[in-house]
Amino acid sequence: MSWNSVIPYAVLHKAVQKPSHILADGRISMVDVSSKPVTARTARAQALVRMSPQAAQALRDATLPKGDAFVAAQVAGIMAAKQTGALIPLAHPLPLAHVEVTFAWQDDEVLRIEAGATTSAQTGVEMEAMMAASIAALTIYDMTKAVDKGIVVESVRLLSKTGGKSAV
Repeated sequence: MSWNSVIPYAVLHKAVQKPSHILADGRISMVDVSSKPVTARTARAQALVRMSPQAAQALRDATLPKGDAFVAAQVAGIMAAKQTGALIPLAHPLPLAHVEVTFAWQDDEVLRIEAGATTSAQTGVEMEAMMAASIAALTIYDMTKAVDKGIVVESVRLLSKTGGKSAV
């Protein structure tokens, strides 16, 4: 079987309860949230980027060949959050009220990127926060790769979410 062979959902997930995105006939569908109330929702996500001390210093000093990576990564993360509904197939487009991307050094070689997103909607905003953190991390990678070929985006994870019935 080749990597792009279609495997029926029932074969892949015999013992798993049917996800909310799968219709009775096996087709996928965006979840209907029309009966859910509009509530204030927030989410925070984190991405870690490990790099050499030389790349970290160039990033801190804004001496990278491509310029100030922090500003570019903030803008990229915010833009990514705004495009989440267009990039993740079954995600709902959300009216974002606020998106922020911040940076802190965890140690001499690990940059911690945090992204927050806020909305008033019928569904959560965690994918937007994770998208912002992910794309900000990839932008840091892109802008520092000329100095360090061994940069690693180590993880992207949800830190917290509020609103709705399943706050973390």
